[in-house]
Amino acid sequence: MFGLWTTFTSVVFYVTLAVSLGGLVGNGLVLWHLGFHIKKGPFSVYVLHLTAADFLFLCCHVAFSIVQAALGSQNTLYFVITFIPFATGLWLLASFSLELCLSEVFPTCYQGCRPRHTSGIVCGLIWALSLPAVLLPAHACGQLRAGARPLACLRYHAANITWLLALACVACVAGLVLLVWVACCSQRPRPKFYSIVLGSVLLLIVCSLPYVLYWSLRPLLNFLLPIFAPLATLLACVQASTKTLIYFTSGRQPGKREPMRAVLQRALGDGAQHGIGGLSLPMSAI
Repeated sequence: MFGLWTTFTSVVFYVTLAVSLGGLVGNGLVLWHLGFHIKKGPFSVYVLHLTAADFLFLCCHVAFSIVQAALGSQNTLYFVITFIPFATGLWLLASFSLELCLSEVFPTCYQGCRPRHTSGIVCGLIWALSLPAVLLPAHACGQLRAGARPLACLRYHAANITWLLALACVACVAGLVLLVWVACCSQRPRPKFYSIVLGSVLLLIVCSLPYVLYWSLRPLLNFLLPIFAPLATLLACVQASTKTLIYFTSGRQPGKREPMRAVLQRALGDGAQHGIGGLSLPMSAI
């Protein structure tokens, strides 16, 4: 039985590593084209930062997996550092989904009230706030150094779990409202990033929530269900790697072979952003 368990964990470990390496390539290509060769609008700024968060998450996982394989041990610090870009990506997806939903349901009001540079400011704040949001509870619970403070750990960890679940709920509710609105209420064509948001929210529900659950109940799950950790990590790497396939699929035209830059330009690029209720949002609104 012990040999079977060792074989299973080894297989999951190397499958996860392979998925992560493939995801690094895909996210790296999207980062390169979207960051340097494609004109960005308000929503593609969110995609750029979301891709960067996925790239960092996969990069951390691959690096720490190699260290784990070489040394044969795993440090809790690895998990904390890897969770920072994961949490950032969750926060970015919630903001992206909510903003696209508001832009479609209230197009005129949204365009008139939206301050300039909203996307860049929101993404910058998310990156800045994700560090203390993850590191404070990890420090209080003794994951960064020896010696935990039980009461502080409980308070910080409860707040941490609350905001993570709140972000997941915001993303899911915004995606559901957008789906219902476009399918039943709107007479306009589908917004440009509609399929990207819905696909990303579906990946969140199926693949990201187990990793959030593992972060929330790590000691208990390690004791009661040790199989949960490698499977949750595999699913988290799948969601970070699969988003790039959603980008490529949404920009690809069936039966037509095109350069990758042209496909990504169609899926993610914006000159004047169309899709905010059929109105045009200039680049100055980023």
